[in-house]
Amino acid sequence: MAIPTSRVREAAIISIDQDICIGCGSCVDVCKDFGLLLENGKAKVSATSIFGCIGCGHCMAICPTAAIKIRGRTLSPDDLFDLASKGDSSDYASILNLLQRRRSIREFKDDPVEREVIDLILEMVKTAPMGIPPSDVHVLVLDSRKKVREFAEDFCTHLERMKFLTSKWFLALMRPFWGKENYEIFRNFISPCINCFLEDMKKGINVVNYDAPLAMYFYGSPYCDPADPIISATYAMIAAEALGLGTCMLGAIHPFIQNGKSAQKLREKYGIKCKSREGIFLIVGYPRVEYKKGIRRSLASINIYG
Repeated sequence: MAIPTSRVREAAIISIDQDICIGCGSCVDVCKDFGLLLENGKAKVSATSIFGCIGCGHCMAICPTAAIKIRGRTLSPDDLFDLASKGDSSDYASILNLLQRRRSIREFKDDPVEREVIDLILEMVKTAPMGIPPSDVHVLVLDSRKKVREFAEDFCTHLERMKFLTSKWFLALMRPFWGKENYEIFRNFISPCINCFLEDMKKGINVVNYDAPLAMYFYGSPYCDPADPIISATYAMIAAEALGLGTCMLGAIHPFIQNGKSAQKLREKYGIKCKSREGIFLIVGYPRVEYKKGIRRSLASINIYG
């Protein structure tokens, strides 16, 4: 028994070296699948596992004597590494400062984003949490202005076939089925957005992805937790900001490349492997503008129960 993903279908295998296990119980504490137990002062594999080992690696990472080995679901003992000390980690103030300085940047210098910088961003993305390991997040990387512009032009060609979505008759037809909120979002955001993309592209102005030097599309497989691509994109954004780049999340492209033959052809051209319940583009580059002030934001509500 195992939880399937697009990458694996079998459970991982847990092995425990009884000679060096000290029976501390740390592995039992962190395994939330009830896959381990203490018996006669030693850790053992349990017969009451809920899902089968999903390969999170918690038990292997916490074992003080390296008695536990996990193999399978893309994981092996070779994937372990020593953690930096807490003192070498960023503190709250420095992280808050980084995020407060962040603005959505759509104005970029002509400088390309170097391959080694892209690799650093992707390395941080690999640390993002996921619903079920191994990660089912895919990333499309467009690493030049030319490629980014080509995608925008192809996307607009695809949108031309969907322009009926902006017509008054279509909005009136769908209003009873959508409900108030969806209707208002479509009328006041989606429909104007489509028109803006198409009309500006005809003038040679790219407001789809702003001719950024780098664009990354994060999406998931049909097995993927819908939150995973968004979390991964957020990690990429933070990495890029820490490297001195400007970023902007673009959510308006993903919904339009999921359904229909035209969308399928677009996905096939760019090697997008599957449709995805959730997905988002991140554009990245060296900022051409510099903001001097931050803006305080707020949440819709904070309800501290009880």
